[in-house]
Amino acid sequence: MQSEKKNPTYPYCAATLNAVPQNNALLQKSKIPFGLVFAPYKNIGPDEPEVPVVSPEVIVRCKICRAYINPFVTFVDQGTRWKCNICHVVNDLPAFYNWDSKTRQAVDRNTIPELNSSVVEFVATQEYTRGPPQPVVIMFVIDVSFQSIQSGMVATAARTILSTLDSIPNYDNRTKIGFITYDSTLHFYNLNSSLSEPQMLVVSDLDDIFIPAPDDLLVNLSESRSVIESFLNKLGNMHKTTQNVSSALPSALNAANKILGPIGGKIAVFQSNIPNCGKNSLKKREDPSLYNTSKESSLLQPADNWYKEFALDCSRKQICIDTFIFSGQYTDIATISTLPRFTGGSIYFYPGFDASRAEDANKFSSELNRFLSKKIGLEAVLRIRSTRGISIKACYGNFFLMASDLVQLPNVNPDNCYALEATIEKDLTSEPYVCFQGAVLHTCNNGERRIRVFTNVLPVTNNLTEVFANADPRAISIFAAKKAVDKTLADKIEDARNLIISNCIDIMGAYKQSFTASGQASQLLIIENLALLPVLTQALLKNIAFRRGNIPSDIRSFALCVLYGSPIENALSYIYSKLYAIHILDANTGLPIPNTSQVYMPPRINLSIQRMTQDGIYLLDNSQHIIIWLSRGSNPELVNALFQKPYEAIASGKTTLPTPNNDYATRINNIIECIRKSRLISYNNFPYVYVVKEDDNTRGWFISHLVEDKLDSELSYPQFLSHLREQLSKYSS
Repeated sequence: MQSEKKNPTYPYCAATLNAVPQNNALLQKSKIPFGLVFAPYKNIGPDEPEVPVVSPEVIVRCKICRAYINPFVTFVDQGTRWKCNICHVVNDLPAFYNWDSKTRQAVDRNTIPELNSSVVEFVATQEYTRGPPQPVVIMFVIDVSFQSIQSGMVATAARTILSTLDSIPNYDNRTKIGFITYDSTLHFYNLNSSLSEPQMLVVSDLDDIFIPAPDDLLVNLSESRSVIESFLNKLGNMHKTTQNVSSALPSALNAANKILGPIGGKIAVFQSNIPNCGKNSLKKREDPSLYNTSKESSLLQPADNWYKEFALDCSRKQICIDTFIFSGQYTDIATISTLPRFTGGSIYFYPGFDASRAEDANKFSSELNRFLSKKIGLEAVLRIRSTRGISIKACYGNFFLMASDLVQLPNVNPDNCYALEATIEKDLTSEPYVCFQGAVLHTCNNGERRIRVFTNVLPVTNNLTEVFANADPRAISIFAAKKAVDKTLADKIEDARNLIISNCIDIMGAYKQSFTASGQASQLLIIENLALLPVLTQALLKNIAFRRGNIPSDIRSFALCVLYGSPIENALSYIYSKLYAIHILDANTGLPIPNTSQVYMPPRINLSIQRMTQDGIYLLDNSQHIIIWLSRGSNPELVNALFQKPYEAIASGKTTLPTPNNDYATRINNIIECIRKSRLISYNNFPYVYVVKEDDNTRGWFISHLVEDKLDSELSYPQFLSHLREQLSKYSS
């Protein structure tokens, strides 16, 4: 074992336990869940190193467990063989790891990426290919009913797709795209390169869908570029007089599936209404009387199993579905979200979308542009391997689980994050380390078949103190959130809340039983590194996904999707928002950090109104939105400097800050742009900027983020700690 080698950085992988108990009895005694949260294909920021890409003569793997050679293997027999860190079998080492036949010199192994980087990408050899690599294929499925046209969604989508055509990955000119629009009928578009203008073909039979001109509906982007541009220039006005309020989404999806079935690809859905027409249409089932009752979960579970079955069929055909939802009314996100959940896709939600509002148009256009231009992996499978004695109990994330350790991913989405739950099935006494290795076999944008491999190694201990000292409360909380989402969808919200709180109580109770002296029985004690666990637990209970209250099911369903799929850092900000005081800036705050894309941020403060002052101005980042809080007592000079108007003249709600004309405004704008760029890169989210004033009706929304204060029936943090102390009194020391 090369102990100086490092595990993947936190955005790639986080373990709930960074020291693994030697046996299951010790794990059970700690009550800490044993899991891994990981994003092997994460988006790479401008300040992060690229993943090394290597193309060795042979991809070296263990002959028994098939693990890939990695930095944590051990070399034996004078460096001519290597011992697998998964199953400990000794394997022959190819000569090219010792001798470079071209330079006729000994190889310095410190220069070999796969022996030094815990995340690496191999260019796959012929044995990993099953024929020509899948090209980038996108079928745009666009709702053109009355609401879609009136809101400006269709025109904005057409304009953005047109402006992004050059950014869509198109290696070797193999990319294909097509369009289906729909209301109560389906509209196909012949985009054959021989045409001077696109031809619209209408199909009104939604029960037995006929695909007209099947060879001309999915066309080569390069060859048909002029026809595609002509179509997109016209699409915004093509249905502008419609009064049709019907939405035949299931029929449109079936048509897209028929077209993409033989080749695979992405279906990008743009939907403004509840699917209310044709087979498998949905009914408005929103019932506020069920809010905050044991029956509320019925509103969060799919209304029609067809959507899941359809998604699984698409997954088998290497088709991914991404959904963009725009309705200001009930759309049944609980049902529609099963489409991306089981195909490795994403869901984007724009409630009350109105493109005439610059903030709405800018957010949608920015996210659609990034969606079309970002790197993706196609026709992929993810295999997880672990040390003998460790088994994978469950996996969580947007995918189709083929086996406990094998995940099918039609689209390796860099915006998505996954989690696994592990169990210890046999004593690890002979194991100094436990190893997890994930391998994603995929086709990348340039048509190459590649294997992204990450390896995470954790020491084994027989000391319970070390188990607690190496537990990660952030990873534990994200892991608990993903399990709670599953619990909500399978059972009830209250069951999910019980899972979250029990997780915290059990861990703290186990620590108390093992390490608290009798005289400390009434105190609330926990090891220092787990000090954040109670506040993250309380924040999760108050998150809109799980908190009690009258929350529309579309809003709650989207929150569940965010928690289930978000990358690690985004999920943490969604659970416990970042709050900054921006009325007191030091010499560097808001200025660029040299040689980076970042700026110096203000210090964070706790999420409590008691930490805020009446004359302050505050900025809150919850990963989805940026909120600026103003009160009547906020420093009037700073308010005027930032908004170029007094407090009384500032409107609450979505806003675009004026072009800065002074140093203070420039710094605050720098901070906001830094957050926006970071979110767009890491999670393809371009946050709105909201203004919330203390004396308007949006005040409660801002206050709901202050999770350390009392909120309706939810406890304040001191009250929550008292509740924990009461529950822990049942545990004897």
